[in-house]
Amino acid sequence: MLNDERIDPPEAADERGTLNGFLDYLRATVVFKAQGLSDADAARQVLPSLLTVSGLLRHLADVERWWFRAQLDGQTGIPTRWSGDDPDAEFRVTEQDSLAEIITDYQAACDESREVAARYGLEDMCKADHSAGHNLRWVLVHMVEETGRHCGHLDIIRELLDGVTGE
Repeated sequence: MLNDERIDPPEAADERGTLNGFLDYLRATVVFKAQGLSDADAARQVLPSLLTVSGLLRHLADVERWWFRAQLDGQTGIPTRWSGDDPDAEFRVTEQDSLAEIITDYQAACDESREVAARYGLEDMCKADHSAGHNLRWVLVHMVEETGRHCGHLDIIRELLDGVTGE
């Protein structure tokens, strides 16, 4: 049985509270879906793609840092695993990759994102040229979409790995 410590999004909040609440719920769902898996199972491919539990968490950590630190805040030198030569590098994992370390890194990336987002208003524009047309509101909505989509992938992968289902 998985330990579900997720906090439901607020039912009646302002726009910022609603966006943050849903994103934080989905972030917690990502960790919830990975809970209790071995490193080997977290790295096991059960679909005809590179998607694994560990790979999805690494991808989401990179995406958090990319959108909040690099794009919104304009920080440079933000590490990502993907590159022009290997756009899927974050998905390449083995059973030697520690799921606990991957979860810790993902949670750290989410904490960093919260800290950056707290310094901006919803109308504030991204500082990086790549995303100059996007504001924080767009980034938050995009991250709800991105994280929610991958929660669905994690749900399917988890069910195929060990039969565990749930929200």
